[in-house]
Amino acid sequence: MELKEKLLSSFMAFEERIDVHSDLHEVRTSAIKNFENKGFPTKKEEAWKYTSLNTILKNDFSVFPKNENAIEFADVKKYFIHEIDTYKVVFIDGVFSSFLSSTTHDGIDVCLMSSALNKPKYKMIIDNYFNKVANKDESLTSLNTAFANEGAYINIPKSKVVDKPIEIMYFSTGNEAALLVQPRNLIIIGENSHVQIIERHQSLNENPVLTNSVTEIFAQKRAIVDYYKIQNDNLEANLIDNTYVSQKLESTVSVNTFSFGGNLTRNNLNFYHFGERIVSNLNGITIIGDKQHVDHYTLVQHAQPNCESHQDYKGIFSDRSIGVFNGKIFVEKEAQKTNAFQKSNNILLSDKATINAKPQLEIFADDVKCSHGCTIGQLDETAMFYMQQRGIPKKEAKALLMYAFSNAVIESIKIPELKKRITTIIANKLGVKLGFDL
Repeated sequence: MELKEKLLSSFMAFEERIDVHSDLHEVRTSAIKNFENKGFPTKKEEAWKYTSLNTILKNDFSVFPKNENAIEFADVKKYFIHEIDTYKVVFIDGVFSSFLSSTTHDGIDVCLMSSALNKPKYKMIIDNYFNKVANKDESLTSLNTAFANEGAYINIPKSKVVDKPIEIMYFSTGNEAALLVQPRNLIIIGENSHVQIIERHQSLNENPVLTNSVTEIFAQKRAIVDYYKIQNDNLEANLIDNTYVSQKLESTVSVNTFSFGGNLTRNNLNFYHFGERIVSNLNGITIIGDKQHVDHYTLVQHAQPNCESHQDYKGIFSDRSIGVFNGKIFVEKEAQKTNAFQKSNNILLSDKATINAKPQLEIFADDVKCSHGCTIGQLDETAMFYMQQRGIPKKEAKALLMYAFSNAVIESIKIPELKKRITTIIANKLGVKLGFDL
């Protein structure tokens, strides 16, 4: 049975199995009908022109794990930012792990999506926020909505600076021959509040995994959100990450995406402005090799005056790897005084590596500052020669140049321990030890 048919036949059983309030039944039914009509995206669609799911979908994925699986903290400690104290929401094969998690309801809610969906006290919040900014026409988002039950629920009330970062961790044990998981995260940041969030999906063995994730982020007036996505999975892991951000007056949201591992990674990142003096920051570093494929698809919709958006994506591609950057800035007629900048810089280390870049501007206002740029090239041979003349071996000189190429994005990391971790991952990807303080 093809995966689409398996999902459609599983939907009714899924709804009967979970205990959710009836209001979601119509939402789920509408979503599964949209997925049934559209199916999985193909390269015939402009947004998926450079990315095919055909090979991945041939796997016989289990839609629901057959058993609850446990893992020891010692086995996964290295994947956490364990040098500092954090709130943790941890899932194993899509199932919440209370043993590995550290949640709270003390002044803020850092807990489970299933709790928010099932408990009457959260009903008003779910009615106001769930599935309100996600694209209801996008087939994979609709598929996630139809089966949405588990994930992270974070609600920060007004005027709160969260005292420590929040880690959202999804582990796949590989106990299933092939597993499909569909986490759903809902994050609400109240007026004048500030939070730092780290998200990671990690497979623990080589069995195929397909993760179809949806995250909705709502930043209220003057909220500050720093969001970090660490994508450094093994070569049988596939991730489709759909993130939707709603921003209100004077809020600042920064999403930093670090793509180093996995077989296929598709990041759909969408920002929507609902107020003036909003700042949106989209940063990314991609370093891949082998036959890895990473596709960044971004949208910033400027709908109000006096707002800013900044996109800075760096890519380093070796072997037969493929990179895609498809970024769109949309400026509506009312969005005067918009400052919007988009940049995609890429280095190809192999003649067989590929980058497909498509920066786009659609501007309907006449008083704006908007620009986009894309570069694709190789390392500067003159700089390499200069460094080697001063006693730096070729391998280390090459690594230092690539690190310097990525440094602007690295400097945007505001958690020192995370910055050190990302720097170490980059050094490992480049095959060197960087001889300076991290």
